[in-house]
Amino acid sequence: MIKILQFIVLLLVVNLYGNTTYTKAVLEKKIYPMGKKIYNLKCQNIDLQSYDSIDILKQEIKQKKLCKNIRGKKLDILTLYLWHTKTEHFQKDFVPDIKLGHKDKCPVCGMFVYKYPRWVAQIVYTKHNMEHRLSFDGVKDLMKFYFDPMAWGKYDKIDINKIKIIVTDYYTQDPIDGFKAYYVLHSDIYGPMGNELIPFESLEDAKDFKIDHNGKSIIKFDKITKQAVYELDE
Repeated sequence: MIKILQFIVLLLVVNLYGNTTYTKAVLEKKIYPMGKKIYNLKCQNIDLQSYDSIDILKQEIKQKKLCKNIRGKKLDILTLYLWHTKTEHFQKDFVPDIKLGHKDKCPVCGMFVYKYPRWVAQIVYTKHNMEHRLSFDGVKDLMKFYFDPMAWGKYDKIDINKIKIIVTDYYTQDPIDGFKAYYVLHSDIYGPMGNELIPFESLEDAKDFKIDHNGKSIIKFDKITKQAVYELDE
C-alpha cells in the first residue's frame, strides 16, 4: 500500500508540460528508477539514437505504441528516463554526481577531501575503458593540477583535453559542469586552502555573491590563468 501511495504521489508531481525542472536528487532517486521499471515491464527495444528531441521520442512512443498501455504521467516519466540516461544527445551535457570515498586525497595538498563537501571538485577521466576520478578540496587545487598534472605525480596518461570537470555550486551545493561555471575570485569567504575560486552555475548568483562578499571579479573557466590561480595564495 505504501509503495502504491508513493507511486501516486510521484505521478502527481511530475509535469513535463509546464517546463518544470527537477533537481538531480529528484531525477536520480525518483524519476529514473520509476522510468526504468516502466521500460522493463512495458516496452520493447527502442532505437533511442534515432530521435533528435525528447518531444519526438515521446510522440513516437505514443503513436507507434512502442510500450504497452503507456500514457499521461507514466509516459512523461518514461520519456524523461530514456532521454536523460539512454541517449547521447542528453549525456553530452549531463553532469555526473560527485562520488567520493573516505580515502580520497587531494593530489595537490594531500587533504582528505570528504571532510570538505562544500568545496569538492573532481576531474573525471577514462583509462583502460574505466572511469577514474581525482578529487580536490577546492577549485584552486584542481586548477593547479589542470595546468600542470605531472607536477603532482605520474599523471601522464590523463588526456587533459578529454576530461570532465565537476565542481560544487556554492549556493545550491549541486554538482555542476566546471567548464561552464562562473567563478568569483578574491572574496571574503575562504575554503580549506584559503582564498578560492568559488563556483556558481548561475551568473546572477555569482553577481550576488560578489556583492555580498566583496569579491573582486567573476571569471569563466576558459579565462582562468595559472597566474590568477597562484595569486590566490598570496
